[in-house]
Parts: sequence; structure tokens; C-alpha cells
Amino acid sequence: MHKPIAPYVFEVTKRLRREYKDFVHYNKKNPLDELVFILCSVKRSEKVYLNAYRTLKRAFPKYEMLANTPVRKVSKVVAWGGLQNQKAAAVKVIIKTLIEQFGKPTLAPLKKMSDDECERFLLSLPGVGKKVARCVMLYSLNRQVFPVDSHCWRITNRLGWNKKTYDSKKCSEKDMDFLQELIPPQIRFSLHVNMVSHGRKICTARSPRCNACTIIRYCPKMGM
Repeated sequence: MHKPIAPYVFEVTKRLRREYKDFVHYNKKNPLDELVFILCSVKRSEKVYLNAYRTLKRAFPKYEMLANTPVRKVSKVVAWGGLQNQKAAAVKVIIKTLIEQFGKPTLAPLKKMSDDECERFLLSLPGVGKKVARCVMLYSLNRQVFPVDSHCWRITNRLGWNKKTYDSKKCSEKDMDFLQELIPPQIRFSLHVNMVSHGRKICTARSPRCNACTIIRYCPKMGM
């Protein structure tokens, strides 16, 4: 019995790939770099989180340095652009946890884990939910997962793909799992990165540019 897939998912993926060329949004190949990068990006604009990540790497070129640095100092040095204390505390605990687990700050051992083991380990770290975990898995561990960020959630809602598990506009972890299962594994990377591009440029939260949308023929919501 075939699993159900999202309506027109292959056509949507093809059109978005043609438009945005699978741009990876400055994500990192090293899984620990990627985890820190994604934590920097939470609830921040691209300009702000790119600056936050660069500042962090300049101030602390070796992650070991963060393990014994007070949270206040990390928050002060790094231009997190909001939520700085929570993010600094999370990164510090993550680094200490990895040193305890693996002898040094690294996520390289995850490469030998199954997808389920990898996701469980990442979710055990502070500040890491399914979206963050799956970004690390997708971008730096080459796993066929589908992270659901705000752009992916908005676009797939407008396409009519989602089955919301709660009476809320927010995406729950069950929603993330449901949506991931609707997307064939081999196109998850391309669809994710190009939906991020599309959500930033065309299918925006307010005043979407439907007249310029390359996938408008598949969109029953028409930007509503």
C-alpha cells in the first residue's frame, strides 16, 4: 500500500527548484557549526543571525572556550539580536554536554547513528526542538528529513497540505511529523530550501506576491 503524498508535490518541487536553484541559505556542513548557526537564527532576521554567528565565531574560535565562559559574557560579546541570555545559556550547556559525552565539542558521532537515534540525541540538547534538529540532520548530516520552519509551514498551509493537530496557527511537533510523511524523502532537501527562498521573496506572511508566484496554479488559498 502506497503512502499518501502531498498534492502536486513533485510539480511544486520542480518549479521551485527551477526558480531558486536549491540555495542553501548559508547553512553549514559541520553539524556543530550548523546547530549553533540555527540557534542563532531562531526568531531573527537573516541579517541579524548571520552577524550573530560571525561574531560568535570571531570571539570564540574554539568551542572549548565557551564551556567556561560566563553566560553574561557570551551574551554581551555576541550580537544575538534578542533572546541572547537563553541562546547563550543553551549553547554553553550544549558544548559542556558534548565534551562530557564525546570528550570534545563535536557532533561527528551522530554520523554513525540512525535517523531516529540522531534526532533523539539532538532533541535531548537544550534549545533544540524538531525544526532545529532536522535542520542539522538535513544540512550537515545528509539525512532525508523535512524541517518545518515558518516559511514551509505558511506555504504548505496555503497549498492545503497540512492537517493541523491543534486549533492553533502554530505548527506542533505532530504537524511536523505529519507533513514530513507527505513529502517523498528524495525531494525533501530541495523542497525545504526552496520553500524558504519562496517564503522570503514571494509567499510572505503579509501581502504575498501571488501575481509573481511560480506555483500559484497549485495554490487553492491564493495567498489568503
